[in-house]
Amino acid sequence: MNQRQAGEAQHRSQLALYLSLPILSWAFYDFANTIFSSNINTVFFPFYMDEVLGTNEVMQQVASTFISYANALASFFLVVFSPLFGVWIDQTGYKKRFIVWFASISIIFTFMMGVFANLETTTNYSGVPLSLFLVVASFVIAKFFFNSSLVFYDSMMGDLGTKEEMPLISGYGVAIGYLGTILGLLVYLYVGNSDFHRAFIPTAILYLLFSLPLFFINKDTPIPKEQRKTTKFFEGYKEIISTFKDMKQYKAIFTFMIAYFFLNDAIATTIAMMAVYATTIVGFSSGQFIILYLVSTVSTIIGSLAFGYITKAIGAKRAITIVAVLMIIALTFAVFATEQWMFWIAGSMFGISLGSMWVTSRTYIIELSPDDKRGQFFGLFAFSGKVSSIIGPAVYGTVTLWMRDYGTLASRVALSTLILMTVIGLLVHLKVNDKNGNTR
Repeated sequence: MNQRQAGEAQHRSQLALYLSLPILSWAFYDFANTIFSSNINTVFFPFYMDEVLGTNEVMQQVASTFISYANALASFFLVVFSPLFGVWIDQTGYKKRFIVWFASISIIFTFMMGVFANLETTTNYSGVPLSLFLVVASFVIAKFFFNSSLVFYDSMMGDLGTKEEMPLISGYGVAIGYLGTILGLLVYLYVGNSDFHRAFIPTAILYLLFSLPLFFINKDTPIPKEQRKTTKFFEGYKEIISTFKDMKQYKAIFTFMIAYFFLNDAIATTIAMMAVYATTIVGFSSGQFIILYLVSTVSTIIGSLAFGYITKAIGAKRAITIVAVLMIIALTFAVFATEQWMFWIAGSMFGISLGSMWVTSRTYIIELSPDDKRGQFFGLFAFSGKVSSIIGPAVYGTVTLWMRDYGTLASRVALSTLILMTVIGLLVHLKVNDKNGNTR
């Protein structure tokens, strides 16, 4: 923002802020990508995999393995390339341009998931149809570029208002995004209880439709070519290594990063696997799961709001401890759920935990990190989350693959590994000595 724009922004009312075209179009991209996240990542891709592969209890575990490994692979590519994205932003100043390219590729491959799912072919590999392999490959590409676009989307927020307006703008984007979940799930009315691949193309269309405002309204502020520095690919990794070296002086935040790694590991895996677990293990119909997912989303909103106040009252460290305990209870209910009411409790509690972990962990990072290091530590915080998004699904998928002959027990054991992850995360978190942000 230039000085004149900054001066005008300081005098904006909340209504003027929310109705500002650049902010509104930016928020609508959250709406758009949340449709992809809920419809493809959480609901209809897992349903499709189970529909095609899950012909018996053994093959249901193979379906879970496919879903887990596909998510882990997409996260792996993100970890490899995300440091480069930060370099691109710093070099060029372009954000919207990369969002347009990356979102467009994600939309195209979401659309192709629907095309490949309708492909009639007799070609099979180990009993798995070629069309399914193509759908999985398209999912990995679509999810990678979806996640990649978010790196640039998040960085764009700083161009939309003053520092004082950032919390309002951030919250506005999240709120609009949750509405995207609700609209996206209306695709279920078109899909019904079978042929879940029919959700892929409508989701791609909605994803594109609500991305268009950002594509056409928001503007980049590129760095003049003569001021750009030539930076090598590995510079992004050098920054991460440099941050690790600095963190030896800040043991409290380093300890919390380890704790967050395990906690986020459980969160990322649960989000990816909850649909297929609820339907194949606990016996939910697809329609019942859609309702459960909506209730869980509402719980996430409530948890986010409630833990904002709780964190303010008792401090971020204690609040995170409570959230971790809630996660352990929720996952325990899910592992031992033999009746649907048990999974309703698990889903609602996990929803609260999901929203609360975002609120409390980001607040704790701010508490622990000095002002001049905050950007560095938030970068590492994000990187830690990306790496843990590989490990959790990979472990889950490996367990279901190894134990596939045990039927539903395989998924229960796989989910129980997330309890172990959460317990480890909680124990490490309790060792954080946040007095003066330092344990020396």
